[in-house]
Amino acid sequence: MQEYDIIVLGTGLKECILSALMSLSGKSVLHIDRNPYYGGESASISPLEELYKKFRLSSAAQAMGRGKDWNVDLVPKLFLANGPMVQILLETGVTRYLDFKMIEGNYVYKAGKVHKIPVTEADVHVSDLMGMFDKRRFRKLMLFIVNFDERDPRTYHDMDPRKTTMRDVFLHYDLGSEVMEFIGHGMALHHSEDYLDQPCVETIKRIKLYSESLVRDNTSPYLYPLYGLAELPQGFARLSAQYGGIYMLNRAVEEIVIEDNKVSAVRSEGGLFRCKQLICDPSYVPNRVRKVGRVIRVVCLLNHPIKNTHEANSCQIIIPQTQLNRKSDIYIAMVSYTHNVASEGMYIATVSTTIETSNPQKEVQPGLELLEPIVQKFVSISKCLIPIEDGRASQIFVSRSYDATNLFDSECDDIIDMYRRITGSDFCFGELRRDQFEGCEDK
Repeated sequence: MQEYDIIVLGTGLKECILSALMSLSGKSVLHIDRNPYYGGESASISPLEELYKKFRLSSAAQAMGRGKDWNVDLVPKLFLANGPMVQILLETGVTRYLDFKMIEGNYVYKAGKVHKIPVTEADVHVSDLMGMFDKRRFRKLMLFIVNFDERDPRTYHDMDPRKTTMRDVFLHYDLGSEVMEFIGHGMALHHSEDYLDQPCVETIKRIKLYSESLVRDNTSPYLYPLYGLAELPQGFARLSAQYGGIYMLNRAVEEIVIEDNKVSAVRSEGGLFRCKQLICDPSYVPNRVRKVGRVIRVVCLLNHPIKNTHEANSCQIIIPQTQLNRKSDIYIAMVSYTHNVASEGMYIATVSTTIETSNPQKEVQPGLELLEPIVQKFVSISKCLIPIEDGRASQIFVSRSYDATNLFDSECDDIIDMYRRITGSDFCFGELRRDQFEGCEDK
């Protein structure tokens, strides 16, 4: 019988990040996955023939190129260049295992057409998202936000950021509903309209982060790893292994052993592995999670870039909920052969949203119409699951399912919250980096 401080079940990106962080902090970690590959729910499928098998479709045509050139994400996620996910990558040093490429454009849907979200003065000048007067007001708002400093009341412009709502800020700058829409959903990346009647400080921070992420590249604020998202969990797995973490793939888990209402061990293929804490994705503990919704994702293989995106080889498109009288936005993420995830001249676009009706495929149809013609579609519907308890009593810490958005940064909140509950302390980037470097020096 072997003993560990922590056992992790599932090699999704969240689980692999937490596994690496625990190993970095000196914990003994055993990581088990029932699958023979990394990634769990967010795996990348390669070669292409495996994707067709997974969705029970006939084999890919020769026109799709070599199957091994494809790495298709089941849950595609982009990263803000200055966002928390990139900070974690930099602070842990996992970037040494990866290469990233900028996403070429960021767009929003309005009145049946795709429009580029302006990122430069020239973009603002030619943008058809705003009229002439709104362009001036938009510039003034952005100047206020860029100069805003929560620690300096002189930058508040007589608006208390913790009392003034974002709706009042928009009214202060006399901006219309259409401008509010692309700022709120395309730049602040809010999922609903609730933010309008909440204190403006959070939205200002989100727009500042978006703007700061543009400093790296004036095309869009987003990054995506070459060869797909599967490289990320593998990178964190390498880091965990470097600090003593042990990985076992393709291994069934028969039982999570509970003693005195706390986790004590995991039984796997006849072996009993004792632990003090357990981290896992929802699929390993169905009795400890509840459903809060469903997500539809349609992975589409294309042989052309998306229309009206200036022939971009990669982009994000957001269809705000109000454009289609919905409660949830529709998201489109497109990457291509330039990211080494498809054969030469081919593209992968995924349309996703939170399901609101009994006909989810009809819900994403407006997004699919923007992609036509489509070579092949792969449709998946998944449950949104969240833990029913915080894990402090049982010492079983369960991650949330991935949401419908295109950004992993929203998932970072779950990682940071889990870290706090697991360790009892807040996640601190600076301290992590110092500890890591000290460990490297000792070795």
